[in-house]
Amino acid sequence: MTATVPNIRKTQLIKEVVRAEAGRAAHQPVTRVAAIVVLENPFAGAFVEDLSALFDMGQKIGLEMAPQAVDLLEGPAMAYGKAAIVGVNGDLEHAAAVLHPKLGKPMRDACGGGEALIPSTTKVAAAGATLDVPLAHKDEIWSFDELDTMTVMLGDAPRPNEILAVLAYSDGGRPAPRVGKGRAVV
Repeated sequence: MTATVPNIRKTQLIKEVVRAEAGRAAHQPVTRVAAIVVLENPFAGAFVEDLSALFDMGQKIGLEMAPQAVDLLEGPAMAYGKAAIVGVNGDLEHAAAVLHPKLGKPMRDACGGGEALIPSTTKVAAAGATLDVPLAHKDEIWSFDELDTMTVMLGDAPRPNEILAVLAYSDGGRPAPRVGKGRAVV
């Protein structure tokens, strides 16, 4: 089965600024942004070995959406993450094919590099499912203060033959971190 480049049905950019946590002002406001892309899944309903069309789609999404997401941040990008939901006619590997192996480079390029792996998660679900996008420090995976999530959802996606892909960034860690290295007795 040969697939053409999947069509994008819609995109959405989300920006949230967290100013308080647990009834207290944040040490500094934290901006989290997500770029969401809903695309057709050319392999829905079929088992296909060659998923390279989705590899290329991941790169295309990264090149187009990562700079837009980073531009929404209030400060420099400090953390990043990616995730995808495959509609119920697809399989989990379709999400992995969008997120890996070509999405990472444009995500790193958009935020000025990144030494650490980009955390990710995938699942198969129906339209309206929530997705917790993992975030971690872009250069130091063991920087606990930036281990966080951003929850996103679209009410009409992914449809059974679609994939919903998310690129997320933040310009800080959790708003009131108290668990990072050096704070806990081990």
